[in-house]
Amino acid sequence: MTISLQYSHITVNDPDESLAFYRDALGLELRNDVASGGFRWVTLGSATQPGLEIVLSEPHAGRSKADGDALQELLTKGVLPNIVFGTDDLDSTFERLRASGAEVMQEPIDQPWGPRDCAFRDPSGNTVRIAETPANH
Repeated sequence: MTISLQYSHITVNDPDESLAFYRDALGLELRNDVASGGFRWVTLGSATQPGLEIVLSEPHAGRSKADGDALQELLTKGVLPNIVFGTDDLDSTFERLRASGAEVMQEPIDQPWGPRDCAFRDPSGNTVRIAETPANH
């Protein structure tokens, strides 16, 4: 049996604003953009990992008003789970994101638990970490 992660959702306030970060600055490719009930689900993926995608959606998309309100509150506080991307060139990726105007939370450093990484906030306040992928992986 084989199992792998296919996609993960990231809650955002504005899919268009988030595209500037995830597509234009981070370099992911637009795979799908679906509108329904006044909301959108925007799917992005990586050319180097064709089967792995992220889906951007607003807090109220496909949820009850109460659930959407609760999710919006967590998004506003900046306490939703973070997402971690891997790159083979952390310094170049960091500079590209910083040049885009993304909010820097942490410049590249060697972490005591192993990876060298950096961190940004996306336009909705989500924490996005980027870790350097070791050359032998």
